[in-house]
Amino acid sequence: MSHPKITVVGAGNVGASCALWAAMRDLGDVVLLDVVEGLAAGKALDLQQAAPIVGFAHTVTGTTDYAATAGSDLAILTAGLARKPGMSRDDLLARNAEITSTVVRNLVAASPQAVLLVVANPVDAMTALAHRVSHLAPRRIVGMAGVLDSARMRTFIAQEAGVSPKDVQAYVLGGHGDTMVPLVRHSSIGGVPLAKRLAKDAIERIVARTRGGGAEIVALLKTGSAFYAPAAAAVDMAQAILRDEKRVLPCAAWCDAEYGVGGCFVGVPARLGAGGVQEVLEFDLAAEERAAFDASVAAVRGLVAALGKLGY
Repeated sequence: MSHPKITVVGAGNVGASCALWAAMRDLGDVVLLDVVEGLAAGKALDLQQAAPIVGFAHTVTGTTDYAATAGSDLAILTAGLARKPGMSRDDLLARNAEITSTVVRNLVAASPQAVLLVVANPVDAMTALAHRVSHLAPRRIVGMAGVLDSARMRTFIAQEAGVSPKDVQAYVLGGHGDTMVPLVRHSSIGGVPLAKRLAKDAIERIVARTRGGGAEIVALLKTGSAFYAPAAAAVDMAQAILRDEKRVLPCAAWCDAEYGVGGCFVGVPARLGAGGVQEVLEFDLAAEERAAFDASVAAVRGLVAALGKLGY
């Protein structure tokens, strides 16, 4: 029986961490690819040598050659520049568009049946670009954003409430940036609505910190951006797809009639399983939530339009 094959493009902090999490979960054979000679091969060999210690069974290999990725079931796209202090996700648009376009063309040529999971920022725009370049069905393209943003929100709620993050439920919709929409009304602790457990000012702090979660880490690191949690989020999504778990996770998925979006990749709760996105679930949004979501969609559309002006 053949093993699932997972390609991770980009052997930097995010990509290498994706390879680590995927190997730890024994999701399948992992191919780590990077344009820098020896970088992917060295990290893959180091990780493979951990197999006898931690007990995973699949292989981890590194390469600069897309031919080695042929037949992949799923590819995680992390290649791109990381944010630096003072730089917004949107500032990365032009710099990462060229990288993403090249990566997608090479991946699809080698693995036309693969599901593409986009992590490179600004992720909503890069997911739309991956769709344009690949010509794949929209359900086979998905962006990692909401799982990370929701995890950050759950972490901050747990810290404020003094509870385990395992018992916190939270959802963040919309674009992965300053316009993201943390859904306080749909967040809970052990099934109890958030508003019944925390004071208004505490909730406002959580919402603000969630929106600035990435920038907070960038400011601390000074020379890069977050990588452990983004990689864990991407691999959580990859597992749901490869194992057909049908999990409902917030991610950048294609919406048309859903939420009245009319054709755009944006953060929504989606059922992930075999083949990628199987269904988009629609929250019942209050007027204020709806307005915030619409504003976020408009911001994403602005980025996608900017891509068009750049020739992508």
